[in-house]
Amino acid sequence: MTVQTALLQGVKLLEDAGVGVPRLTAEVLLAHALHRDRVYLIAHSEHVLSELEWLHYGRYLHERMQGKPTQYITGRQEFYGRDFRVAPGVLIPRPETEHVVEMALRLAPNATRILDVGTGSGALAVTLRLEAAAHVVAGCDISPAALTMAARNADLLAAPVQLVCCDLLAPFAAASMDLIVSNPPYVPESDAPGLQREVRDWEPHVALFGGATGLEIYERLARDAPRVLRPGGWLIVELGFNTAERVAAMFSGAWHNVEIAPDLAGIPRVLAAQCSSR
Repeated sequence: MTVQTALLQGVKLLEDAGVGVPRLTAEVLLAHALHRDRVYLIAHSEHVLSELEWLHYGRYLHERMQGKPTQYITGRQEFYGRDFRVAPGVLIPRPETEHVVEMALRLAPNATRILDVGTGSGALAVTLRLEAAAHVVAGCDISPAALTMAARNADLLAAPVQLVCCDLLAPFAAASMDLIVSNPPYVPESDAPGLQREVRDWEPHVALFGGATGLEIYERLARDAPRVLRPGGWLIVELGFNTAERVAAMFSGAWHNVEIAPDLAGIPRVLAAQCSSR
């Protein structure tokens, strides 16, 4: 069985199973089975798979056809140009979340203390530790499994990050942070049946669902972040689909300079708000 034949068979199986982007998926899974990158497949199409490589590739194809996300099969996902480890029980980082990083670097370039709420794999915390000039970056999550993965990513990417197991902002001291970022759970519970099976059946519900309306975590952050932020500090959050106006309405009183930025598709994706001086 050559690389070329294996890819053709894999694409056919994935197509018949209704898996999206079957060619790319087959390439990623075969490269993972061979412990090579995808470029190797192009340059070595006549490579003959060993029995072990074929067995691994077949298992990966079967898992993907059953709905398991490709990232959970390979254990990897790129974020902001870096390779992050992921596993079941930890939300897979999305490209859209990179807009949170971009806005943080633009609005708070001099932040010295940064907190990532609901850090998951640590994608935001680790990236900001490496991209920003902050002296202290912390990540918190209610999930011990997520924190274990975040610690692994911080170690692999040489990014010193403090990690705390807690519910949102509860343990953090008053006026202790210059910047808070978050990709919070924002899917309404009633939307669960309509989600892709890869998301609904495999990714952690605690990181997906934000309550009955999907707005509950935003409300808690808008209410408690002014206590944790220093005067003039920023809160930057990723937005769920069609939530921009409702989330923006939560930021009054202690907040000003509310800004909403779109993603590459023009969908409102990130909201930033600055804490008023005390």
